[in-house]
Amino acid sequence: MRVGVFDDMGRKLMLAQPVNRVISLVPSDTETLFDLGVGEKVVGRTRYCIEPAFELESIPVVGGTKDIDVDAILALKPDLVLANQEENSRAGLEALAEAGAPTFVSFPKRYNDAIAHLARIARFFGAHLSAEELLRTGYEQMTATELPGDAPSVFVPIWRDPLMTFGDHTYCHDILQLAGAANVFVDRERQYPLKADLGMSSPLPADQLANRDRRYPRITEQELVSKAPEIMLLPNEPYGFGQEDKAYFESLDVPAAKHGRVVFVDGKDLFWPGSRSVAALPRFKALISEIY
Repeated sequence: MRVGVFDDMGRKLMLAQPVNRVISLVPSDTETLFDLGVGEKVVGRTRYCIEPAFELESIPVVGGTKDIDVDAILALKPDLVLANQEENSRAGLEALAEAGAPTFVSFPKRYNDAIAHLARIARFFGAHLSAEELLRTGYEQMTATELPGDAPSVFVPIWRDPLMTFGDHTYCHDILQLAGAANVFVDRERQYPLKADLGMSSPLPADQLANRDRRYPRITEQELVSKAPEIMLLPNEPYGFGQEDKAYFESLDVPAAKHGRVVFVDGKDLFWPGSRSVAALPRFKALISEIY
């Protein structure tokens, strides 16, 4: 039996059901596969697929998320390749498509997208029963949460030099909002070129931006201070913020620094949509409640 499934790029993928050999090019998808109980079907992964650590030791690495080894992927004869529009390079995904590899490209931008993607992965493998409780809990959390009127303002950097963060239409923004926090840069869009993003030149007009991603702005220290965040959360990925970075943010003239609310968090909880989402949301709710 063959089933046609549309991915987040609008491409129809014909799949044999159930899938028996899968390669994951997305760390969060790799973790999700094991959480769904189909880890034995994973025949390839990226070097950044690190969870669950012990189970991954014997699974072949097919490059990184941005530099996949197309030949190695094809040699493993997968029934399905799981990819992500944001995580993986366009060139690599196009090469897989040209080679005829059955590739499914996801692009979750909201918490509900993450839960829906979890459901799709379960469907690929006939793992509906394994996913039933996860999906039920995920959907219940999504529908039961409402941003309170007195939500604390939060800043989360994703890079240090240049200083970067995220705006609306991102999974990380949405999970923070559902946890009861207000992203201070929710309305900030990335400008092009870099000098324009930092307020040093005029930005390109909208008609010249084409399909450029504007969800991850570069910001200045002055801009951050002007937002006066009440909480600052420092993730350990994609940039590994450490004690030196914490000291820098604590030196700023903002409420978060003055009240000791500069806190390290697990970046996987912010940036790994899938099975992790179901546990990450209550963890962030508890964290926000604890520190504010």
